[in-house]
Amino acid sequence: MAHRRIFVCSAAVVVLSLLLVAGCGPGARGGATFALKFAPGDSADYKLIAESEDSVAFEGPIAKGPGFKGGCNLTKIEMTFSQQIQSVDDNGNAVAEITVRDLKYLSTRDEEHVLDFDSARKKDRDNPLAKLIGQSYTIEIAPDGQVRRVIDTKRASAVVEGSQPANRVASRLLTPDVIKKFHGTLVLPQPDMRRLRQGQSWSSVDVFDFRMLGTRSYEKIYTVEEIRKQDGRQIAVVRMNAVPSLGQAEDQRTERVMRAFSDMFDTTQTYTGQLELDLSSGKVQKYSEELQSQWLVVDPQAEQKGSTEPDAVKMGVVRSYSLERID
Repeated sequence: MAHRRIFVCSAAVVVLSLLLVAGCGPGARGGATFALKFAPGDSADYKLIAESEDSVAFEGPIAKGPGFKGGCNLTKIEMTFSQQIQSVDDNGNAVAEITVRDLKYLSTRDEEHVLDFDSARKKDRDNPLAKLIGQSYTIEIAPDGQVRRVIDTKRASAVVEGSQPANRVASRLLTPDVIKKFHGTLVLPQPDMRRLRQGQSWSSVDVFDFRMLGTRSYEKIYTVEEIRKQDGRQIAVVRMNAVPSLGQAEDQRTERVMRAFSDMFDTTQTYTGQLELDLSSGKVQKYSEELQSQWLVVDPQAEQKGSTEPDAVKMGVVRSYSLERID
């Protein structure tokens, strides 16, 4: 009888443990569903800002020599757009029409303006980029936020055709890679991981092109910090922290070369972000992320030379993105 009681108690402990583990899992009852929701005819207005900055600076006696002038290259894009859902398939994937409402584009090289456009300025109305205002393109968006495909940009692309630098910039803004970055930077959990509670996480991988420094992959880890009630809606606040990661197999060779290159430098980097998601409507309220990387190399023979001001090269990269619902 004693053995039987021990067996029953042990079994109860095992069952209770399994229930507790299951209750903490992503699919646990009581969790909230982290996914975008679409319905034909739905519309929303958003403002996105995407910024890319690359800089190099020389320090010490080398900075005074010819050919060692530092500089900073900056590209900043601000776009207000409307998103209207045209159709939704059985898997929740939506065909969305994106219409450009306002646009700013700033490009500088060594602090000199290469292209400075603002659709709100009267003097810019004849700029080829102004032709994008009111133009539309269609994309397919999945419930996890990824742009599955760019369906149609033909009309908008035809309008901005031309040989001026601004024409080329406008055409580049309509390429699949740029459109996917604009509308698919945030990646929500996959279907089997969508029910989450406070403290739980999901992840995705993003790849950045650092131009002459090569490409680099990062694993973005999203952690649910809070799920609160606000004006009758359920709002989730999520923090993102990213770490370097080897990407797809075909990119790993490039990344290994970049890592070996980075090992020569004193490297510091941060990559963080924050999401505010309306779980009730399945719409993003706010999302932002920023990657900052800096590489510093100092003349290794400076100490032997007794130099108090050693030669040094400092390179920096900033990539930032923000999306905010404004309607």
